[in-house]
Amino acid sequence: MTKMDVYYLGNLRCSARHMSSNAELLTDAPRDNQGLGSSFSPTDLLATALLTCMQTLMGITARSRGWDLDGMNGSVSKEMSSEGARRVARLIIDLHIPGEWEPHDRAILEQAARSCPVAKSLSPEIEQVVRFSYGLKTP
Repeated sequence: MTKMDVYYLGNLRCSARHMSSNAELLTDAPRDNQGLGSSFSPTDLLATALLTCMQTLMGITARSRGWDLDGMNGSVSKEMSSEGARRVARLIIDLHIPGEWEPHDRAILEQAARSCPVAKSLSPEIEQVVRFSYGLKTP
């Protein structure tokens, strides 16, 4: 079991500590919800968790096959619902994988990304749009 301790710092900010590593992060309420937007919001962390989970599972898959994913990068955009309860409605993930990849190998990497535990833990009400691009990335 992994434990995190979280302290409310006031002014809609929290400090979280990952107890086994002692790593810390701050959260802040977003500007559109009474906050300063000076750090990740809790829903930003949810979106970031999805992308980093996908990249991690792709990395595990690549490592087990002797493939090189160095330079892989991605971005995630979060859309909040405009109706009903405030919630994450849509996450758009763009993953860029450098190098040349055979269609079969791409399918293996993409399946790994889509099978990450965060993706499987999210409500089906959250639309997950995942786009993959391969090859050289232009600046």
